[in-house]
Amino acid sequence: MLEFNNWYFVLLANFLILLVVLNSILFQPLKKVLKEREGSINDMLADAKAMIAKKDELLKKINVDLTEAKIKAKETYEKFRQEGIAYQKDVMSKAEAEAVEMIEKARKDIREQTERARAALKSDIERLASEIMNKLVKV
Repeated sequence: MLEFNNWYFVLLANFLILLVVLNSILFQPLKKVLKEREGSINDMLADAKAMIAKKDELLKKINVDLTEAKIKAKETYEKFRQEGIAYQKDVMSKAEAEAVEMIEKARKDIREQTERARAALKSDIERLASEIMNKLVKV
């Protein structure tokens, strides 16, 4: 089993000295590096969370701006659509008025030509009637 002799105390002292030396040379600096690493990781996580929050805020702002732009575009579209309809009605009414005017002018021209033709025919009829009467009277 275990014997407590001189070597046991020498080995125990050697182990304790090695433990103290390794603690000051290896374990303390390693713990310090691990704590710094953990702190930098926590800082990076906090930065990432802040960036995610900023991204979400910017996305909300972009969505609001996009919605506003869509509304403005729809309003502009409706405005131009109404202007187009008004312009189309104006053009159509002008064209209709012009067509009515042309039709009235054509009717007036037709009436005048008809009256001239009637007058010419009337004079021809009177002339022919007088010629027929002259021929009948001569016979």
